[in-house]
Amino acid sequence: MTQYMFSVIHGELDYSEDELTHIGQAVDAFNTKYKDITVFAGGLEVPETATMVDGTGDTPVITDGPFAETKEHLGGFWVLEIADLDAALKLAAEASKACALPLEVRPFQAEPPA
Repeated sequence: MTQYMFSVIHGELDYSEDELTHIGQAVDAFNTKYKDITVFAGGLEVPETATMVDGTGDTPVITDGPFAETKEHLGGFWVLEIADLDAALKLAAEASKACALPLEVRPFQAEPPA
């Protein structure tokens, strides 16, 4: 089995309270249905809550706010254990429908042999 990350790509959201309730229920149903293959899943706070840490120099530089100013951002993710890419894409379509947002699907790197 391979672990795949489904990244939920948020843009500017303009949903009514009823739509948000429906989306939340659909995501909860997806999470319940696939809890046996879920490694971890979670939603993220808005980008403005981010803190950047750059420790590449002699002294770490810490700044408020997201790394990039963009219209789209990572809003949440699932990490699932799935047999192959075809199965991952099928599940991603279901997850995308549930959260009413597009997803990026990416496999984790295979561990190097011991």
